[in-house]
Amino acid sequence: MRLLRGLSDLEPFQNGCVMTIGNFDGVHLGHRSVIEKLAERGKTLNLPVVAMTFEPQPLEYFLASNSPPRLMRLREKVIQFTQLPVDNLLIMQFNRYFANCDAEQFVDDILVNKLNVKHLVIGDDFHFGKARRGNFALLKQKGEQHGFSVEGTVSCYVEGRRVSSTIIRDALCAGNVAQAERWLGHSYSICGRVTHGDKRGRTLGYPTANIKMFRKNTPISGVFAVTITGIDGIELTGVANVGTRPTVDGSSQLVLETNLFDFNQDIYGRYIEVHFKQKIRDEMQFSSIAQLQAQIEQDAAVTKHFFANQSTQPC
Repeated sequence: MRLLRGLSDLEPFQNGCVMTIGNFDGVHLGHRSVIEKLAERGKTLNLPVVAMTFEPQPLEYFLASNSPPRLMRLREKVIQFTQLPVDNLLIMQFNRYFANCDAEQFVDDILVNKLNVKHLVIGDDFHFGKARRGNFALLKQKGEQHGFSVEGTVSCYVEGRRVSSTIIRDALCAGNVAQAERWLGHSYSICGRVTHGDKRGRTLGYPTANIKMFRKNTPISGVFAVTITGIDGIELTGVANVGTRPTVDGSSQLVLETNLFDFNQDIYGRYIEVHFKQKIRDEMQFSSIAQLQAQIEQDAAVTKHFFANQSTQPC
């Protein structure tokens, strides 16, 4: 997959391309069904498959810190796209131009003149352009004018619920990571590079692999049973805390701290992925470090019991 950042150095696709457009936050089952249909059209038409997304997401541009917490950072989104049948992931900077761009102008300037789109596949709730005026009907009209076709998709339903980033976000906020995983089609995870912390976990007998979150808010917080990948091709288990560590320093900086079970290697600087499997409890503030240490021991015991039960369940 080729990663394209903006249009400044991009020549229009000579023979055209097939494209879809969206935030793709979470890259969930609904997104994947759109991508799979797009890939089929690309193969039939013998044209490259392009997915366009925006950074920041439009709501983040308009609402800033009041925007809903995103499910994944850009790098995590790119990683998920590498596993899909996409030839090009085009990342457009959402700025004043796009905020004020009429839907018709977006089609004429970007889709037709810059990208030479021949076929579009879009979700049934897709809107674009200033005041979200652009929709499927407008695209069909512009397609007849410029010679590209437009294809809609039917919403993806799992267990009777329409899959969307919003309901996945709500499930994670409620601590229901198993339900979120069913809608995502993969476990909810956070990626990052292991950094040095204050080594306090080591003094408590539970050294942690720390990942800076690099985000202002998150749909997930508390203590979780997790698995970790990215270390020598093996899957490790552990217990993780996502939050601000109110007992230790109570800062506003979000941190992901993971204690890996039966593991004692130096992994500073390694890029790992933490997969959330079960919520153990909410983050709490304790009156003493001794109380915190006792709770950490209990969290570890509960988490190990969870994984032991998982390994004994029938396939």
